[in-house]
Amino acid sequence: MRTELVSEPGSPDRPNEDFASVGLPASGQGGSLIVLDGVTPPRGETGCLHSVPWFTARLGGALTELTVSCRDLTLAEILARAILRTAEAHATTCDLSHPRTSQATVVLARWSPLELEYLVLSDSALLVDSPAGEVTVVLDERLSRLPRAARATDELIDATLRNKEGGFFTAAADPSVAARAVTGSLPRAGVRAFAALTDGATRWVEKFGRGDWAECFALVEKEGAAELVRRVRALERADTEERTYLRRSKTHDDATVGYVEL
Repeated sequence: MRTELVSEPGSPDRPNEDFASVGLPASGQGGSLIVLDGVTPPRGETGCLHSVPWFTARLGGALTELTVSCRDLTLAEILARAILRTAEAHATTCDLSHPRTSQATVVLARWSPLELEYLVLSDSALLVDSPAGEVTVVLDERLSRLPRAARATDELIDATLRNKEGGFFTAAADPSVAARAVTGSLPRAGVRAFAALTDGATRWVEKFGRGDWAECFALVEKEGAAELVRRVRALERADTEERTYLRRSKTHDDATVGYVEL
């Protein structure tokens, strides 16, 4: 078995808001991979006294413990419990009803001798490779399918889309959003390896178009997760002068890649 985790902040002047962990073994069998992308709030009030890294560390820690110890729970149930546990840790000091309270995207993968279970919430990605070399991509595409006009301002997103029916969902303070995640399972025999990527790493495919998902997976497998992040950073630096990819909200974003080869 090979596991690899790489996480790099978008700027050395800001803390990394992502979280990643691998849990081995899960109740004596299999394991789990967890990748979170903390949502950077715009300037202004968020209702929360805590930083985004504080939130992702709490949520990620709870998810790590629950995925390896609670084989009887589904991943959606685990996410709901972890959100509730994290919310209870700051409910008395923070306004958790604020649309910009601390939140994160989520990728969970848990494997056993029989299957690989997965959960994706918001705009991170899970890539699963079969023994035949076929890459399956698991995405929650609700955010990307929204028209640009609906996402024109942060205020409009918060009022009409963020954690709302017809919009998109993140792991914040409401455990019920776990039921909105994209979930499923694959037979273990049909899984050779898999990788979880935050949107800071998926830019190689989604923003810069340097390859498709299968080519992205092959890059991580053959040259390592750090090489994918290095290439994204090189493209970002070049684009600050060319100004070709103007739809990026940040010049550099936190980039995290988790890889497991069974």
